[in-house]
Amino acid sequence: MYMVKKYAIEVNNVSQNFGNVVALKNVSIKAEKGKVTGLLGPNGAGKSTLIKIMSTLLKPTSGQVSVDGVNVIKNPKETRKRIGLAGQFAAVDEFLTGRETLEMVGRLYHMSKSESKSRAQELLERLDLTDAADRQTKTYSGGMRRRLDLGASLVATPNVLFLDEPTTGLDPRTRLQLWNIIRELVAQGVSILLTTQYLEEADALADYMYVIDRGELIVEGTAETLKNSLGQDVIELKVASNLILKTKDYLSANFKSEITLDEATRRISLRTKNGSDDLLKVAQLLKTKNINTEELSLHRPSLDDVFLEVTGKPQQEATS
Repeated sequence: MYMVKKYAIEVNNVSQNFGNVVALKNVSIKAEKGKVTGLLGPNGAGKSTLIKIMSTLLKPTSGQVSVDGVNVIKNPKETRKRIGLAGQFAAVDEFLTGRETLEMVGRLYHMSKSESKSRAQELLERLDLTDAADRQTKTYSGGMRRRLDLGASLVATPNVLFLDEPTTGLDPRTRLQLWNIIRELVAQGVSILLTTQYLEEADALADYMYVIDRGELIVEGTAETLKNSLGQDVIELKVASNLILKTKDYLSANFKSEITLDEATRRISLRTKNGSDDLLKVAQLLKTKNINTEELSLHRPSLDDVFLEVTGKPQQEATS
């Protein structure tokens, strides 16, 4: 008999070692039922390793994991009946059609032939793939493959769905389509664990999120909680490439706040407790040095700012 719990996922003090390499160290997370829980972190932080453990693909070195009330380590077979997994790369056979792919997955879940056909048709419609249903998947675009891969993870109607960077490499339109599908699934009661390299995606979808770095949990909370934890607004400006270092040095000499520089985007950021007063001060200082800004703004902290604070690097650099 399996217990009905408030949490769809409970991970307690999980560690994973690969020889002398520590991939995860005493990580504990909880994911509420019927919610989207975000798992963020730089490349190599341990996100995919944790997904593999939660989805029965890897046995942890130590710790406990339960999914949908089932002990994952002791009952992997029962766990697999309750979960779906869409990995980082679309795992579809390019010589099968979209319809054949979904019907095959249904048969692997021991559905009858008629059930698998019906479920495949339902998912093809839901994922906007009906026009391409009978084409080989090698003719599909990247976005279509991702949607089909998601469809394969939904064939058995999982209680818990693991999405490991589901929108990586997709164009903005296709990404928004997948966001809508994710929201629909949550509305139907599916619990989702989402890893993503796009912080705006986590901000838009996740009800609660965890950030891990170098295998350890470093911060957790809702998007609002994490943003508010910085306690400061952010002044951001953009200048010509030949003025970036000069501008940063000049601001550093006049402000005690930490100043960060992203040379790729030519953006300089500094945190402020004085808001518009400091914004005006920045504008006046730059004017005296004849430094023209292409952009100058004041905004509340974003998840990018949080990510920079807790990992020490911008999200773009952390996931490159």
